[in-house]
Amino acid sequence: MKKKARNFITYNTYFIKFIYALIVLNIIVLILESYQELNVKYSAFFYFFEVFSVAVFTIEYLIRIWVSDITKENKKERLNFAFSTLGIIDLIAILPFYLPFIFPFDLRIVRILRLFRLLRIFKLGRYSRSLKTIKYIFKETKAELSMTVFVTFVLMILSSTLMYYIEHDDQPEKFASIGDAFWWAVATLTTVGYGDVYPVTPWGKLLGGVIALIGIGFVALPTGIISSAFIDKIQSEKQQEKSEEKKCNCPHCGKNINV
Repeated sequence: MKKKARNFITYNTYFIKFIYALIVLNIIVLILESYQELNVKYSAFFYFFEVFSVAVFTIEYLIRIWVSDITKENKKERLNFAFSTLGIIDLIAILPFYLPFIFPFDLRIVRILRLFRLLRIFKLGRYSRSLKTIKYIFKETKAELSMTVFVTFVLMILSSTLMYYIEHDDQPEKFASIGDAFWWAVATLTTVGYGDVYPVTPWGKLLGGVIALIGIGFVALPTGIISSAFIDKIQSEKQQEKSEEKKCNCPHCGKNINV
């Protein structure tokens, strides 16, 4: 019974597609609820859909806890699943619905809890091959991306500090502190350039131009790292598929042999 339940929630194509569609519909409903006229007109439908979704996610969560010890029958395996990344995501997907019934929260807190429904989108990571690939790529390039983020942060601190001391006397209202200058550094290094804060002194313009040029390279750097890892992953999967296609079974012993 337990094995059948595990196979159903793990490998059954119809169940996976149903959960996938339900998660996507939850995100769509969350967006539609932000429109006041739709929220008033279809509030009953939205609430019914939320109850239905939570019921499905709750049953799925309980089944996953139940079958998590199928390889090793002990309570520790169930705790390991409950505190795993996917287990916590499954819990967060349903917990905000139940909390107001347990604790008398203020209406503002209830609204904040409802925003946690957006985290249900992370449940797609269990069913989507694309998201699994992205997760693998970020894991493989963690060291390179961390170094890039660290260097970028240091550069932001240095540039915002320099810009503060250069522009503060001429624009005390816009560069009132290093924190205000940091906002300019973020907008410039990311090449966004909102235009709400900008240097007016010659030295400030020179520094701004240098930082803008450096920002082009720093935006491209993590993009290149991720793109390279993504290409390597795709090529690796294609090579693996080709090697699997070349394999065949020996008619005498039944073992796999390469053609």
